[in-house]
Amino acid sequence: MTSTDSIVGRVRRAVMSGDDIGRAIASEVQRANERALGEATSTEFHESDVAQRVTGFGILQSHLDDPTVEEIWINDSTAVFVARSGRHERIPADLSPEDVRTLVERMLRRSGRRVDVSQPFVDASLPDGSRLHVVIPPITKEHWSLNIRKFSTSVRSLDDLVAHGAIAPEAKRILRTAMLEGRTLLVSGATQAGKTTMVCALMSELDEAERIVTVEETFEIATRHPDTVGMQCRGASLDGVGEITLRRLVKEALRMRPTRLVVGEVRGDESLDLLVALNSGIPGLCTIHANSAADAIRKLVTLCQLAGGVSEGFVTSTILATIDLVVHCRMDRDGQRRVVDIARPVAAGDSGTLTMGSLWAQR
Repeated sequence: MTSTDSIVGRVRRAVMSGDDIGRAIASEVQRANERALGEATSTEFHESDVAQRVTGFGILQSHLDDPTVEEIWINDSTAVFVARSGRHERIPADLSPEDVRTLVERMLRRSGRRVDVSQPFVDASLPDGSRLHVVIPPITKEHWSLNIRKFSTSVRSLDDLVAHGAIAPEAKRILRTAMLEGRTLLVSGATQAGKTTMVCALMSELDEAERIVTVEETFEIATRHPDTVGMQCRGASLDGVGEITLRRLVKEALRMRPTRLVVGEVRGDESLDLLVALNSGIPGLCTIHANSAADAIRKLVTLCQLAGGVSEGFVTSTILATIDLVVHCRMDRDGQRRVVDIARPVAAGDSGTLTMGSLWAQR
């Protein structure tokens, strides 16, 4: 009996022999359907299904193309989930462990990154800008695990966020003014709170005369600004050399004449280099995982101290001189993402202890 796998195999052989891929798919699908009709079976093959297997990412392709899907993850070959509006659901899946490995290899092919026993984690960007994260055994118990996080294409500006109910008009005015005045903003929130979307919306407010340099672990930030350079980290080679860290990228960005430095996420030693860069007069925009605006500043202090060689007093005074606003985002139980707090770090009395002064808060 003909199967989709056999059709895909014949199409690939035809393409390798020089046939047009569209013509090969149409021809093989028609032949398979005629054979199924002659065998009196109820099986019907579709060109779109074969095309997804040949050129796309198999059963995941339709969900990658679906604008309502925010995230896709596979726990094992039979457990595939998608998230919409902050809520997830299990979807039918007919995959084998080999299918999952083939999908991962195809996704990584264009990125130049790899995943194997010596490097069992990998982050990469897909052609549509989605972020891929893969973990394999023996780090996972038995099966290959992968997550694909998509990013909204319907939200491009602060006005779009207002239209989606993610930010109040008054808060939008505060943030727009801050960006136009060259302020440095730290966007905080939990995973999936909408931090990257907020960064992209804030960047849309920048004047075309600005020169933006973005640095990230994996490309996620999308902008239409005409003068933008994006850089991402790189893992070490099989010989253990060639690694490019986020800390290195922050330093390199300063040599590229930026008028705005954007860091995808602050989570390690790069926090200290970022503060030093901001203290040189370059306004910045970055994200950090935190439960509140106050927690975001406390975490930044801790990260800088862990980077080594600096006192709390130095970090505190530098934050007061460089971080103008903290924008805290949250995802509600119903899946709605929104800005809930805009605050600025201030010194409490003569002690110089950091505290937060709220400029706007959701009521």
